[in-house]
Amino acid sequence: MVENEHQQPPAPAPPPPPPAVQQPLGSARGPAYPPAEQLLQLNYCIHSNPSWAQTAILAFQHYIVMLGSIVMIASVLVPRMGGGPGDKARVIQALLFMSGLNTLLQALLGTRLPTVMGPSFAYILPILSIINDFRDEDFSSEHERFLHTMRAIQGSLIISSFINMLLGFSRSWGEFTKLLSPLIVVPYVCVVGLGLFGRGFPQLATCVEIGLPMLVFLVVLQQYMKRLHPAAHSILERFALLVCIGLIWAFAAILTAAGAYNNVGDATKRSCRTDRSYLMSSAPWIKIPYPFQWGTPIFRASHVFGMMGAALVTTVESTGTFIAASRFAGATPPPAHVLSRSIGLQGVGQLLDGIFGSIAGTNASVENVGLLALTHVGSRRVVQISTIFMFFFSIFGKFGAFFASIPLPIFAAIYCILYGLVAAVGVTFIQFTNNNSMRNIYIMGLSLFLGISIPQYFAANTDGNTGHGPVHSGGAWFDNILNTIFASAPMVALIVGTILDNTLDVHHARDERGVPWWAPFQHKKGDSRNEEFYSFPLRINEYVPTRFL
Repeated sequence: MVENEHQQPPAPAPPPPPPAVQQPLGSARGPAYPPAEQLLQLNYCIHSNPSWAQTAILAFQHYIVMLGSIVMIASVLVPRMGGGPGDKARVIQALLFMSGLNTLLQALLGTRLPTVMGPSFAYILPILSIINDFRDEDFSSEHERFLHTMRAIQGSLIISSFINMLLGFSRSWGEFTKLLSPLIVVPYVCVVGLGLFGRGFPQLATCVEIGLPMLVFLVVLQQYMKRLHPAAHSILERFALLVCIGLIWAFAAILTAAGAYNNVGDATKRSCRTDRSYLMSSAPWIKIPYPFQWGTPIFRASHVFGMMGAALVTTVESTGTFIAASRFAGATPPPAHVLSRSIGLQGVGQLLDGIFGSIAGTNASVENVGLLALTHVGSRRVVQISTIFMFFFSIFGKFGAFFASIPLPIFAAIYCILYGLVAAVGVTFIQFTNNNSMRNIYIMGLSLFLGISIPQYFAANTDGNTGHGPVHSGGAWFDNILNTIFASAPMVALIVGTILDNTLDVHHARDERGVPWWAPFQHKKGDSRNEEFYSFPLRINEYVPTRFL
């Protein structure tokens, strides 16, 4: 037989299987939520308004929330200045009046955001330094010491206000904010809330039997009880705060009347009792704050420099608060020119603070921005109406003193929630950055940690009576500036974050920093919504320089 040489060719090898497609973690385990420029659960945004009845109640709620800081600052400073209950009542009236005026200026001509302007704790250190300078001087009475110190504070506020006006109206501050990115905003806005932790639970714990029930009741009533029935949802969501204040305040009055605090220390009596403020008996029925009500201002260079440091700090703190407020109000981040005019106007407000006899300069109230989140109402009109309550209770002193006598631990319990909400909204800006970038993680971590750690060191090493901090260079004015600056958590976080983010591999990390998303909002024509949220009302734009429009 002949061997067959025509053999079958070998079968072709099967094609390699297609590579397995790696599913994103979010798709494999649950839904992935895309970045959202605006919060979707707001009931009312910046230019949508509740009914007039609800607007009035919400506005009164804003007044109550901001009142705590005013009473706290007056309670800390006035007794050290030699002032009595009557002086404290007049200082509270002046602070209320100027808060109303500055809030109205900002809502109409400044940022146009629903932010309440209140006294700033950044001024406490330089004011304590002024008080200490007059400690050894002889006065005919303690009241004369108080008047002399107030006049020195007024002079320092007037001169230092030009720092804010220079930064704002020269547009320098707006140009600086263009260096920010969502990566910097995350730790910056976070510590705007977290940096105030000392006014939360530590203050609550001074009367835990009042403060802790307030904290628990507010969480339960506002978050859990509202889910029991649809009809109660909107009511408790927006007005539970007032209900809880009324209940716990009544509880504190019952404990006071029953003698629960008769045999306790003075510090406990001041924190817990409802009759220890003496504001009702000492406040005048009608008193309108007027220019130079304490006398002619006193100008001293060493005092002015410390106040300048505080003015710079309030610029930084207000800017972070404005960014948080824009998020809770459903608006775009404030553009650079809007921040410039708002800081310039804040300087004008501080000038008026000094003229009308306020004890401290103003900045944007963090707690009131937290209230926007708590109630889900970011309406500008609500904050504008709240100024009516500020003016009314600043003029009719007896009525204002009634609400100013609310024990401070009740306010501290509220701050535990409101400051936390502001801190949390800073975290939301991380969605516009690359969360998996080690560069970003490094910058955020270091800025956040140092923003809390460094001010804590300065707070722990600052004399609460004299205001002397850990910086001792021999020049009191220089010491006051540095001690004030580095005692501010937002200031430290901004410094660290801005330096690192703008020097560390900056050109190759533009996208992962979130700059493509952030940059258009910083220019007038960058986003069409800027005009919608931040334009002036009526025909005011015809009288304002175009660079601030």
